[in-house]
Amino acid sequence: MQESKSYRILPADTVPFHNGADECVGTGRMGLALQKEYQDQLALVQREIGFKHIRGHGLFCEDMAIYQEYKDENGNVVPEYNFTYLDMVMDSYRKVGLRPFLELGFMPKALASGEQTVFYWNGNVTPPKSYNAWCALVQATLRHLMERYGADEVVTWPVEVWNEPNLAGFWKDADQKEYFHLFERTFAAVKEVDARFQVGGPACCGGTDEIWIRAFLEFCSDKKIPVDFISRHHYTIDQPEFVGHCGYAKLNEPDAGLANLHTTREITDSFPQYRGLPIHVTEFNTSYNPRTPLHDTNQNAAYIAQQLSRLGDDNETYSYWTFGDIFEESGVPFTPFHGGFGLVANGCIPKPTFWTFRFYKDLQGTCVHRSDDAVIVKKADGRYCGVAWNLSLYRTGRALSLQFRLPADRAEEWCLLTKTVDETTCNPLKMWHDMGEPASPSEAQNTLLRQAAVPFLATEQKFAENAELFLQLSLQENAVVYFELTPVKRQNDRGFSYARTMRGEAPESAKQDVAGAKA
Repeated sequence: MQESKSYRILPADTVPFHNGADECVGTGRMGLALQKEYQDQLALVQREIGFKHIRGHGLFCEDMAIYQEYKDENGNVVPEYNFTYLDMVMDSYRKVGLRPFLELGFMPKALASGEQTVFYWNGNVTPPKSYNAWCALVQATLRHLMERYGADEVVTWPVEVWNEPNLAGFWKDADQKEYFHLFERTFAAVKEVDARFQVGGPACCGGTDEIWIRAFLEFCSDKKIPVDFISRHHYTIDQPEFVGHCGYAKLNEPDAGLANLHTTREITDSFPQYRGLPIHVTEFNTSYNPRTPLHDTNQNAAYIAQQLSRLGDDNETYSYWTFGDIFEESGVPFTPFHGGFGLVANGCIPKPTFWTFRFYKDLQGTCVHRSDDAVIVKKADGRYCGVAWNLSLYRTGRALSLQFRLPADRAEEWCLLTKTVDETTCNPLKMWHDMGEPASPSEAQNTLLRQAAVPFLATEQKFAENAELFLQLSLQENAVVYFELTPVKRQNDRGFSYARTMRGEAPESAKQDVAGAKA
């Protein structure tokens, strides 16, 4: 079964398109950045994609060891701060060109008012027993970072207060009043350090997001808090079905999730003083479960391709959760392909969704086409670059043929480059399955898996007719294809003929031998 669609782009066509695919990416808790495999995966992601910011949990958790206490000679408890690991983590981020998107959380054990924790690594999710001590911790941390990296630099790092306080698992009792108090005190503490810091929240997830965002803005309005941005999260599945270590999830219709995101824009703009305030989606993916096999598939890549084409309509940034699979919220994973959030599987194996982001990285220019299955931009040098996808929410076997007619005002001859990611050409999950699903692949197996995790490259000579180029793409189910059309200025070497070379002509003596044999 094949569906065909045709599009014609006219010379004056321009389409609104905000491409923020590379603005921010998520990470497992901050302390994991000290691991070599983590650093190797991050280096790969930055080399190929190059995100600008990174956001994750755990800044104040025990493995970072920032908040300490001791008793003085009078028996008084005195706080002190240890920034040894913080410096190592921040240095590693800066080395690969990343700026932090600082999430303030969770609560240091010694400062916590209770014992409730979340995740395998026991992040404390209770309010501080002393708001003064909490604010002093936040200020000391920011001042240390400013001293080390420069005030003008650090104030460009957005500051988000907590994570998903609308869930009782992430904030004790999902106590809205208590969270608003935390935000008010923290906002004032950060601005006291330097008013240039951009501070926002409430970092809520779906479900009660509309209630929380409206209530948050009402609180800020009543308290006259000039909040700098709104943050929220975005996941697009129904409740997973858990089998063993895995959570199997059904994808929602893309428009439903995007409509939910749009409510945040509408609510924010309903407050005159906050109209137009930036919205940061500080986490998004398909599934919110870190062991969802969907994450490792070509279907995930195609779904995210569709999302990236539209997430910038309402949101300043949107941060994919996460760049890599060194991640321990549910414990240490058993296998390299375990459905982790990451763009990269353990063993430094790019997943199909990795290439979706790599392709979008190149979509910089004037957008001339955006549809349910493709985005095309025109660059200043005359090139066309595009991404196309064939998303299927359910297995149908439907192939998709896309035809485009594009203005060609600069050259007759063009080079078409395509990079194809589909279940045949770029599917390391299948190879791993065919290998027997080894929990600990050998280096030879990992090398093969990395070789199976790259797009299929092809080029084709194209000629314009009547100042127009015709392009046809054939996409398998859940394929993502990058394409680039570049004007060609041919530079022939004297005497060289590609066509004659490829005919494989025999020398004259061989032709005579053939003629004699026929006689």
